[in-house]
Amino acid sequence: MSVAALQQEDTRTLVLGAALRLFTEKGYFNTSVHDIGRTAGVSIGSIYHHFGDKEGLARTLYAALTARMQHLIDGVVRREGSSHDQARELVARLFAWAEAEPREMAFLLYARHREFLPNEPPVCASRPFAMMREMITRGIARGEIRQMDVMVASASLFGGPIRMITSRLDGILPQPLPGYLDEVWDCAWRAVATA
Repeated sequence: MSVAALQQEDTRTLVLGAALRLFTEKGYFNTSVHDIGRTAGVSIGSIYHHFGDKEGLARTLYAALTARMQHLIDGVVRREGSSHDQARELVARLFAWAEAEPREMAFLLYARHREFLPNEPPVCASRPFAMMREMITRGIARGEIRQMDVMVASASLFGGPIRMITSRLDGILPQPLPGYLDEVWDCAWRAVATA
């Protein structure tokens, strides 16, 4: 990679990091391109050059994070066999992600994306969440998850763990999420398991 290409990638990384921080701390509408440039230590022109505008920057951030989640789910599905093991491993990895990168998880779960990205689907309709529902559909077909509406099963299996993540992000849970994994998982799986 050329020096110029590395510098462009560094600028993009700095800008995305600054935007993530400011969008999660102040909100999208309370953050200006000038705020992002100042925080990233780059010119306003370079932000417009790389992202077009603030919406383009938010769209890039949203796409990167949903792609990361999609990659995470894809990897879990390839490595784990049963629906139980896939879903448990996914919850474990989401908990670890929330602990390691709370701003990323906050942007995914809290930001009202439709307000500033009107052409994007709501996060629960995004590809990663569709993949979670597909995981459940396969589990129902294999007889590992009882026959029930897929949306109900999805809310039952993943809704509690996601609520635990938001509780941790809100500072309500005093301990790191992995310490709650076994208990949360037991409750979630019992809600959908066939036996």
